[in-house]
Amino acid sequence: MPGHPVTQAFRFTLELVALVAFAFWGWTAHAGVSRVAWAVGLPLLAAALWGVFRVPGDPGDAPVAVPGAVRLLLELVVFGAAVWLLAAAGRPLFAGAFGVLVALHYLTDARRVRWLLAQR
Repeated sequence: MPGHPVTQAFRFTLELVALVAFAFWGWTAHAGVSRVAWAVGLPLLAAALWGVFRVPGDPGDAPVAVPGAVRLLLELVVFGAAVWLLAAAGRPLFAGAFGVLVALHYLTDARRVRWLLAQR
């Protein structure tokens, strides 16, 4: 279900910020070789999950089709983890701001949330 281009751009920006938050946490919370592994590996894992588990009819292919509620839960877990990891990395202001922006996204795109929940 394609949405308004502005909403899609906002959502894409949130997705990118979440990946940066994962990388930032991996870089700041670890040292040595594990620092690089976490900073690269965690965002790659999140991006893979985001791209693979999709709802048919949402923009992009659905390599593994899942019900809308599962997709919505995946999104909330990824965005919630980004908030938590920003706070854990010592950036509570960024964490709070990102959490507010994510909530704003889901409030302004309630039509997509309803559509996701209707997908079986």
